[in-house]
Amino acid sequence: MGFQLLKLNETINFMKLRVPAMIFSTLLIIGSIVSLGVNQLNWGLDFTGGTLIEVGYEQSADLESIRAQMLDAGYTDAVVQNFGSSQDVLIRLAPREGVKAVDIGDQVMVTLRADGTKVDMRRIEFVGPNVGDELTEQGGLAMLVALICILIYVAMRFEYRFALGSVAALAHDVILTLGLFSVLQLEFDLTVLAAVLAVIGYSLNDTIVVSDRIRENFRKIRKAEPIEIINISLTQTLNRTIITSLTTILVLIALFYKGGALIHGFATALLFGVFIGTYSSVYIASAVGLALGISRDDLIPTEIEKEGEDLDPL
Repeated sequence: MGFQLLKLNETINFMKLRVPAMIFSTLLIIGSIVSLGVNQLNWGLDFTGGTLIEVGYEQSADLESIRAQMLDAGYTDAVVQNFGSSQDVLIRLAPREGVKAVDIGDQVMVTLRADGTKVDMRRIEFVGPNVGDELTEQGGLAMLVALICILIYVAMRFEYRFALGSVAALAHDVILTLGLFSVLQLEFDLTVLAAVLAVIGYSLNDTIVVSDRIRENFRKIRKAEPIEIINISLTQTLNRTIITSLTTILVLIALFYKGGALIHGFATALLFGVFIGTYSSVYIASAVGLALGISRDDLIPTEIEKEGEDLDPL
């Protein structure tokens, strides 16, 4: 006997709110696209290029003091954060024309040691702008290929209306997640890109479960309208959706608060993605399929194999 989070005695009419939900999502998508066009994304060092310096302190490092030192030295764009432990500090600097990464590293070390603090250089890396451009292009291509492969997979497994609904939900989740980072101007680096791809996988998994239940109920329930079938299916999968989302959110909250600054962006993108992915599985994927006219006839096999029909006649 499976665990039941909720005992539902009647079907929840999810589709009653499909029109307001679609309007709400459309407004969010428009706002996200406008923000991406005006503010763009706050690209991280992985994409823009620049210098990354890791230093070590004997005692716990005072990040606010280090930021003030860097600001006084003219590094207004410096990103300072702990790396692994409170004694290890990672400093990210935007690219500077005509200045070598080694020279920047020497200047930073002089700045940090100006007050007599003992600081050790652990490593220094330079990411060129050409590498950043390549990462941007490859990252966008990865998301596009993922969406195309998902469209083909869902169309082959279910039906093209489900496929279009699934891809619409995934595009909805990606655009809103990117819009969140654009509006809040959170740093977008490779870890966030990985989180966006993970959001695609999470949302797809939820959508597949719902679609599978809808297909099953279309075949089992003879006398019911499509909107009733979808509401029944969503109600039946509600327990599973809530349990999966809650357990995932608990892990992501732990990562956000205890995982360190380096994965704050990763955890933020996934936290938002879990919420929006759960929402889109109900009000985007299912609603799009309903709007496209999904019916029982579309999901019933055209040929039913009869017992013994493959045997040779006597």
